[in-house]
Amino acid sequence: MAERALNQLQAGGQVGVASPLAPAPAPRPLTGVLLMAAGVGILPLMDSLAKYLSDEYHVVQVTWARYLFHFLLLGALLLWRLPLSALIPRHAGLQVIRSAFLLSTTLCYFGAIAFLPLANALALAFLGPLVSTALAPLILGESAGPRRWIAVTVGFLGTLVVIRPGWGEFHWASLLGLGAGVSYGLYQLTTRRLSGSGRPSVTLFYTSVFGLAVLSLIVPMVWRWPDPATWGLMLLMGSVGALAHFLIIRAFEYASAPVLSPVSYMEMVSAVTLGWLIFGDFPDAWTWAGIGLIVVSGLLIVIWE
Repeated sequence: MAERALNQLQAGGQVGVASPLAPAPAPRPLTGVLLMAAGVGILPLMDSLAKYLSDEYHVVQVTWARYLFHFLLLGALLLWRLPLSALIPRHAGLQVIRSAFLLSTTLCYFGAIAFLPLANALALAFLGPLVSTALAPLILGESAGPRRWIAVTVGFLGTLVVIRPGWGEFHWASLLGLGAGVSYGLYQLTTRRLSGSGRPSVTLFYTSVFGLAVLSLIVPMVWRWPDPATWGLMLLMGSVGALAHFLIIRAFEYASAPVLSPVSYMEMVSAVTLGWLIFGDFPDAWTWAGIGLIVVSGLLIVIWE
């Protein structure tokens, strides 16, 4: 999801968040919805490339390639459009913690999709907002309230349906998907702590710096030299991820979080479609039921908020 976006928590959930590349545009909800739909719609393409590459290469190397090209593309864009002074990070310690959670999310998610259908892994990763909702009272001192707990409970039941522990359909990689969801929830909480402390794209850039630095220390142990065609696929994977994040960041400049949050579930439609067309995976009835419960729980939080 591998980091599904600089989410609404970082964007502040407000129309007109200052763009890293241009003055804040006027509120245009339809433009925001279209940008969000495009961003989440192409993210599963990155996931599909990662799943395909994982058949031949270790998940650490695939994740390293994703971070490498994301870093190069986003870094070049920022250096082109921003002064060097704008690239100085704020709250470095919290930035490192946040980046570590996102790296954990990416590794767990890429590990999950190496063995699971895209839709199954993505459904488990969608638990992130529910985890952040459940932990917000403990970490941020925010009151959850009965409605939020109802939504969390519905999402948890959906997770059990997707994983089906103790059933014949259970796969151990579901635990990686669950780990991705938990890590992403913690990432959202630290993102909320950083909200308003700097440009979202600059924060995203330093997230890629941290991930690339850590993975570069590990990847030599599993390295397998890619051929030119594979390098091309890795470049495409990083490019798709960078473009998706850019579109999502821009979406929050035109529309608010309550407007855009339901659109994020269109990612599931794209994931199911690509999983079916490329890998021949189509969710069964139980998986659809679990996905439905998770989506409903997320929408309940959006509506009640």
